[in-house]
Amino acid sequence: MKDTDKVLLAHGGGGGLSYQLIKDLILPAFEQHPILKELDDAARVSVKNGRLAFSTDSFVVKPMFFPGGDIGKLALCGTINDLAMVGAKPMYISVAFIIEEGLSLKTLGKVIESMEKVARLTGVQVVTGDTKVVEKGSLDQLFINTAGIGSIDDDLDISSSNAKVGDNIIMSGTIGDHGIAVLSQREGFEFQGNLLSDCAPLNHLVSRMTEKTKNIHVLRDPTRGGVASALNEIALQSGVEILLKEAKIPIKEEVRAACEMLGLDPLHIPSEGRLVAFVSEEDAGSVIETMREDPLGKDASIVGQVVSQGNSRVLLETIIGAKRILTLPKGELLPRIC
Repeated sequence: MKDTDKVLLAHGGGGGLSYQLIKDLILPAFEQHPILKELDDAARVSVKNGRLAFSTDSFVVKPMFFPGGDIGKLALCGTINDLAMVGAKPMYISVAFIIEEGLSLKTLGKVIESMEKVARLTGVQVVTGDTKVVEKGSLDQLFINTAGIGSIDDDLDISSSNAKVGDNIIMSGTIGDHGIAVLSQREGFEFQGNLLSDCAPLNHLVSRMTEKTKNIHVLRDPTRGGVASALNEIALQSGVEILLKEAKIPIKEEVRAACEMLGLDPLHIPSEGRLVAFVSEEDAGSVIETMREDPLGKDASIVGQVVSQGNSRVLLETIIGAKRILTLPKGELLPRIC
């Protein structure tokens, strides 16, 4: 490790230190496992009768309940979305609870109820799980781990390493709603408007898109580290230069105002119900039309393009027309947000 010899909170933030931890410590230990090197949200594995996607994630958020969701909704949507980001149809999910002694059973019941609603809405089955209770003070109320399995059609090849020169970059909706909603609840800020987290399952939206065309090369949900992290990771994995146009990025005024007040960059703020898609230029228009038929894609728009091969970086064209390099966010971002 170059910057520190200890694990920092920032290593879990989805920015540059997270990427360094994976690249320098985790990947070398498992170099005999080539699937891991793809670094997608879900691993694509071949089985006798087709292909599966397999993903796991752990969820910590403070507060557990926030405008538009809670840790239970967040956990199921997060794993469903990770599977969807490689074009998989989510099928089965496991749920493991790590509970602090003293947590109210009523509170836990509300979290479980939220998870059941998401499972029913998406058609995904919760099929196995685990529960551990630890002494009071060992953790902050409740952590949840989920793992999911989904099936992938043979004619789909969606991966963060598949971005191609000429691809249009499509954003499904406004960015940063989740991060600012959680932050406002946690810190007691009151912003104008009724801002809700964008937390939502994206599998039905992705199914619409993949039914329209197979020329979708990359899908990614901009969670920890926001759009800046997501696009930089894609640029690194695909070896391409991306041009992102600031004027085209959909941001709610409440989010923009909150970021200006708090000194935050909206491109670093996580979303939990949005996606970016890299689609061939000839199919981008029809994909956007299809996305806009879905409530979660009604604000879909083209926000950039892959402009060249070789330079693994993201350029941001600002509102005034200047260009700057959009780097991976550094340091601790928004703790306990997803």
